[in-house]
Amino acid sequence: MDQTQILLTRIADALERLAPPPGVPAELLAHPAYHWDGHGLSAVTSFAPLPESLIVGVDRQKAAIIENSQRHALGHAAHDVLLWGARGMGKSALVKSVTGALQAQKLPLALVETTADQLASLPHLFALLGKADRRFILFIDDIAFEGDDANPRRLRSMLEGGSEARPANVRLYVTSNRRNIVERRQDEEDAAVNARDVADDRLALADRFGLKLGFQYPDQPAFLEMVAAYAAHFGLDWDEADALAFAHQRGGRSGRVAWHYAVELAGRAGRRL
Repeated sequence: MDQTQILLTRIADALERLAPPPGVPAELLAHPAYHWDGHGLSAVTSFAPLPESLIVGVDRQKAAIIENSQRHALGHAAHDVLLWGARGMGKSALVKSVTGALQAQKLPLALVETTADQLASLPHLFALLGKADRRFILFIDDIAFEGDDANPRRLRSMLEGGSEARPANVRLYVTSNRRNIVERRQDEEDAAVNARDVADDRLALADRFGLKLGFQYPDQPAFLEMVAAYAAHFGLDWDEADALAFAHQRGGRSGRVAWHYAVELAGRAGRRL
């Protein structure tokens, strides 16, 4: 092999490492959940969502997610969903628990998890999922776009027409700590010829979701209801004053703090969860 062939072989090997060929997709009818890494699907072997009954304090949001997801699983018209608001209030846990509950009813639904930085690869994922005789929730957790990011328009195209639109058996469920997903920069709005147009463009992405659900931090009774639900489910003894002190030490009340308190109680009792 001459030097030119050796060089070309090395270049080809380097390019393959940078952009590996798509992996063999996991059997799309066999698993409850999958992960998309931009190149291939892999089964989530540890998919064990919390029981839907343990997601408390967000009854309105839970009812809406259950109804929409059930429609989708049955092949009926259903919305893409934006879950936005306070951190640690169970947005992602709710999506997973509802998926698990519907799977327990033998409905043909699976969860596919990916990250916001994989948006450019989603048309390839859609081509795979669109061939399967199953309904999918494509779940993108904690999404936000900054500055001149091109991904907001790409996501808009997926949600509503365009060459990258998701197939009929896929719906997008997205969580964000922001209602509008895209960062608003005052310097851009001040410099715009028409500041209203800039604001409308920022809002346009969130408006593509047919169902938008807000999550707020709980008041004290709602927080204690969350603690009580975990304690009852796992058979843990607890005290209201101790639970509130625990939340205060951690800077406030949330569903995540209620779960952490349950973990603390189990640890004190020498038990596993």
